[in-house]
Amino acid sequence: MECESSPRRFKLTWRRWLWMLLVLAWGMPSFAASSIPAVVIDVPDELRPLLKQHFKIPEELLESESERGVFVRRAQREIPELLATEGYFSVQVRLNSVSSAGVLNLQVLPGARTTVTSLDIELRGDLSQSAAARAQQIRNVWPLQVGQPFRSEVWDRAKTELLANVAKEDYAAARMVSSAAEVDVEHSTARLHVVIDSGPRYLFGTLQVRGLERYEPLLIERHATFKAGQPYQRSLLLEFQTKLQKLPQFSSIIVNLDTARSTDGGGQAARTAPVQVQVVEAKSRKLSFGVGYSTNNGARNELNYQSYNFLNQAWTLSSAAVVEQNRQNIALAVDTPPNPLGYRLLWRASGERTNIQELVTQRDKFGVTRTRNLFGIETGVSLNWQQERRLPAGGIRETDQALVLDWHWYRRMVDDPLAPMDGSLTEIKIGSASKSFASDQDFMRSYARHQSWLAFGKNDVLSLRAEGGYTASTSRLGIPQEYLFRVGGTQTVRGFAYQSIGFSEGGAVVGGRAMSTLSAEYTHWFDNWGAAIFVDAGAAADTAPTLKWYRGQGVGARWRSPIGPLALDAARGQGEPGTRIHFAIAVAF
Repeated sequence: MECESSPRRFKLTWRRWLWMLLVLAWGMPSFAASSIPAVVIDVPDELRPLLKQHFKIPEELLESESERGVFVRRAQREIPELLATEGYFSVQVRLNSVSSAGVLNLQVLPGARTTVTSLDIELRGDLSQSAAARAQQIRNVWPLQVGQPFRSEVWDRAKTELLANVAKEDYAAARMVSSAAEVDVEHSTARLHVVIDSGPRYLFGTLQVRGLERYEPLLIERHATFKAGQPYQRSLLLEFQTKLQKLPQFSSIIVNLDTARSTDGGGQAARTAPVQVQVVEAKSRKLSFGVGYSTNNGARNELNYQSYNFLNQAWTLSSAAVVEQNRQNIALAVDTPPNPLGYRLLWRASGERTNIQELVTQRDKFGVTRTRNLFGIETGVSLNWQQERRLPAGGIRETDQALVLDWHWYRRMVDDPLAPMDGSLTEIKIGSASKSFASDQDFMRSYARHQSWLAFGKNDVLSLRAEGGYTASTSRLGIPQEYLFRVGGTQTVRGFAYQSIGFSEGGAVVGGRAMSTLSAEYTHWFDNWGAAIFVDAGAAADTAPTLKWYRGQGVGARWRSPIGPLALDAARGQGEPGTRIHFAIAVAF
């Protein structure tokens, strides 16, 4: 016969509590000693953060008299210098006492804070003579007005902003003649005096391009954001340079207004200065390889070839071969530079095979797109022809073709293109096809998406996304999958497999004519790493009345990489048996 004894319970009696406290007390003297501050500084609360950030206090007790004397002299020298930046010029630092343990007690008496009692902003040159209203506006936005505390940081920033404010329009050669802050320590007052010479007004002159070897000047000139004879604006010059820096034909771009070579109109008339553009051409051909992985399409291998001077016309030829676990694609495209009105053409041809959710598709495509980017909004019209062979497991096999006229409108206004914290994105697409023009089905597809980023402080952001689409047609049969809808996976509804929500046909999930998704995600950033919590919802079906919503929620980690935020998410989909991991990363070399 076997008997099983129960484990004895350990009771904390008062005697055991006493023994534990004695053991802890015996083992903690060194910790208690090290926790005693070496120096205690008595200073007004509003100045404490400044000293904490910039004045170094010893970590260990100062044992000798000489060490304490050296520290006190350092404090009496450095603390007044620090507080002077905040307008305190009569600071006294006293040693109050030294405790028996060797702790120094310092008292900081900041004295009266210096305030601005006189402000004189003298504007010389054409600005003071012909632009009195603007001159007054420039004076009004000066941040260090009479009656405000004098601070060195604000004083330096105000002078820089004043000169930039004068030079941003018309007066490209504005300069600071002199600046002075006369501080009366006895009366705690400051008198400020600044002299700015605007110089003459300037107009944009002709473009003068240097460094071109393979390309014609027209490639540069068609991107100009101003016309000759237009009043100078620094923002237009910077916008022009930004556009040129995005061109793949150049590795370096420097743009400036050459005021030294300006022509005088006589008297106080505006001067015309040429715009100098110095370029360094990039290599005209580029071969690159890439590998990556995503939970949507699996492992990825990619080969790219680009030529930036195709047919010696500064056209960009791009070709790519992509092999993924459930998608293989080969594509060729020719992109022309924008014409003087900003329109550009993109010719594309591709062949693709996919195997997603038991649906195998093979498609060949050819199309041309005419786009224009104006005021941050891209619009485009395209004509695309494709032939698609559809092979659903246990479903209807068919071959469809469509000639589709597409229109799109795209606007993205964000603070950071790679890692937005504030801004929005809006996209609208409309496409239609007719049996009368090389198509197997009449249909009209509409799609809209909007996403907003709302910043809460410096480290928190809320992202909201809504999208919807509908393809008007008598039947989904005869319509290529590109113009139908499936959802699920990264970027739609996390917690579900990629494109697993749609219309069931046999053993496959195929595209339906209606779709809608919603998403909300809150991210807190710890420097370059972030933690996110999110909820997604979406539906796709063959008709709008049969839409059934599916919800997924979860948490994720974020990393701000040089190529944009990388995401690792763990999500649970409504009705799904377990948690699904979503991960996307791509490394090019």
